Amino acid sequence: MVDVSAKPETHRQAVASVLVKMKPQTRRKIKTNPKGDPLEISRVAGIAAAKRTAELIPLCHPLLLSHIDVRAEFCKNGVAITATVRSTGPTGVEMEALTGAAVAALTVYDMCKAVDHEIEITDLKLLFKSGGKSGEFRASR
Repeated sequence: MVDVSAKPETHRQAVASVLVKMKPQTRRKIKTNPKGDPLEISRVAGIAAAKRTAELIPLCHPLLLSHIDVRAEFCKNGVAITATVRSTGPTGVEMEALTGAAVAALTVYDMCKAVDHEIEITDLKLLFKSGGKSGEFRASR
């Protein structure tokens, strides 16, 4: 692991997104999923995953997170997921945001695979990050 003990604590934020592509008929069917609401369950899974990122990514620092928000919404192509993570500390929260988004997407897949095995998870990316020495980053869409 990188030694971050000399780095100053700053307010940090990261936003990541991912798309779960599915057919329109799949999207219609999963709105009445017998397993439950895939959007709400994926939201909770994404929050839990962001909190456990250091356990999943070998050299990631365990961080005290002050805020996690995972949103999953039906869109034209399937389900759009956005994860926002905040912390005050010596290292960034990009991995926590990306992990939250990715696990939320995997949860949607898991809950919907009985309806359609051709669901795709695409476009996992960091949209925004702030804080730290490198400052602000915004993805060029």
